[in-house]
Amino acid sequence: MNTFQETVEYLASHTEERPETMIILGSGLGTLAGALDHAVRMPYGKIPHFVHATATGHKGNLICGTLGGKSVWVMQGRFHYYEGYTMQQVTYPVRVMKCLGVKQLLLSNAAGGINPAFRVGDLMMIRDHINMMPNPLIGPNNDAFGTRFPDMTRAYDREFIRIAGEIAASRNIPLKTGVYVGLTGPSFETPAEYAFYGRAGGDAIGMSTVPEVIVARHAGLRVFGLSVITNEGYHFADDFVNDGADVIAAARKAADSMTLLFTELVGRI
Repeated sequence: MNTFQETVEYLASHTEERPETMIILGSGLGTLAGALDHAVRMPYGKIPHFVHATATGHKGNLICGTLGGKSVWVMQGRFHYYEGYTMQQVTYPVRVMKCLGVKQLLLSNAAGGINPAFRVGDLMMIRDHINMMPNPLIGPNNDAFGTRFPDMTRAYDREFIRIAGEIAASRNIPLKTGVYVGLTGPSFETPAEYAFYGRAGGDAIGMSTVPEVIVARHAGLRVFGLSVITNEGYHFADDFVNDGADVIAAARKAADSMTLLFTELVGRI
């Protein structure tokens, strides 16, 4: 039995639900898990071949429950390359979900704002990304999941973006759209790096999401991504310090709007 089969059998034995949607929650954004009905919670440490979430603000639970009237899988915290894990470990849950019949992946993250029009607390739909991490598909291709050279022209589903925009407008939720830059971390970016990636076309920057999106698209999943802007990387006062605790606090303040948006989006897709 391979590792995927072992993980799938464990998860299937703990719930009879077979959700078609997976949600991955970023730093400080785990409160959406509290909105789930009929939740079955499984700590990562008990799931075969899952690693531990060591990042601040990541609780480390996989939850099966109901959101927006539909069954979902929710990762309350993700794995990062900067934690010392391989890209295969970082993206392993996405492939497990594919094996379980998941068809769409919704992701959130805490990100630094590069676009000077962005403010702390803003929500940004990801329309595209710039990958500055090792590609998780490097190595022999797993033909069971997808083709050797997956197309990334429309990595983020345009219909999902349209629906989310309609929901935000109807709920008076301010919503930006932009390009996410994915770096390895764990150091925050220098002022010169913020400026560089802004000139390269980035609107927000962070240390996650892109590897999961690449693997999801390789496996044929539809993808929606949402960034919460937790700091402004386009002006720096003399006493400015990028602080991880401030990032978590800012993400939590925006978590209610994100939860509302995700709940209604799940109900409509």
